[in-house]
Amino acid sequence: RSVRAFTSRPVSRDVIKEILNIARWAPSAMNTQPWEFVVATGEKLDRISAGVVEKLKNGAAMQPDHLVVGWPMEGVYKERQVELAKRLFKAMDIPREDKEKRAWWFERGFRFFDAPVAVVIVCDKALTESGPLLDIGAVMQNICLAALHFGLGTCIEDQGILYPEVFREHTGIPETKRLVIAIAMGYPDQDFPANLVRSEREPVDNLITWVG
Repeated sequence: RSVRAFTSRPVSRDVIKEILNIARWAPSAMNTQPWEFVVATGEKLDRISAGVVEKLKNGAAMQPDHLVVGWPMEGVYKERQVELAKRLFKAMDIPREDKEKRAWWFERGFRFFDAPVAVVIVCDKALTESGPLLDIGAVMQNICLAALHFGLGTCIEDQGILYPEVFREHTGIPETKRLVIAIAMGYPDQDFPANLVRSEREPVDNLITWVG
C-alpha cells in the first residue's frame, strides 16, 4: 500500500542496495533490462525537493520526461480516483473549502512526501517511450515488495520528477536518460492518518472472463 508519511529514521545504503539487488531480477522482455536506478538521500534530496516546490509555487510549466497520469479519467476510473481522494481528505481532516490545507497536501507529493529516500527509475531515451514500461512496472513492484520485507514503506509517485530539470541539476543525470517514475521510501509514520487509509479493489469476479 502507499505510505505518504515517514519517520526521520535514516535508511542505510546497504538496505537500499539489497532492495535494488532483489528488484533487478524482475521479468524483462528479451532480457533488455531497461531500468536504471538513481537514489537520492540527505541534503541532496532536500535540495531537489526545495527546487521542485519552488518551481511549483512559481507556476512554472511542467515538462516531465514521461507523463504517468496523462490519460483522461472518466466513468468508473474517475469514480475510483475521487473515492480515494475523499477518504484521504477525511482521514487528514481537510475540508473541501480549506484551500490552504489542500495546497499543503498537494505540495507534499512534490517533496517525495518528505521521505528520507527517493528512488527514481530512469531508462535510455534511445528506447521508445512505451516499450520499457511493462518491464519498469515489474521492477517497480519488486522494489516496493522488497522494501516491505525490510520494514520500509513506499509510495510510487511522479510529482517529484515533474520538473526533471531540477532533478538533473542536482544529480547530473544526462538528457539521454528518461526519468520515468519515482518511489518515495522510508520507515512509515504509523501515526499519520493517511497511512491508515487502504484503497479498495474491484472484486475479482468482476475482473475475470472465463473462456474454458
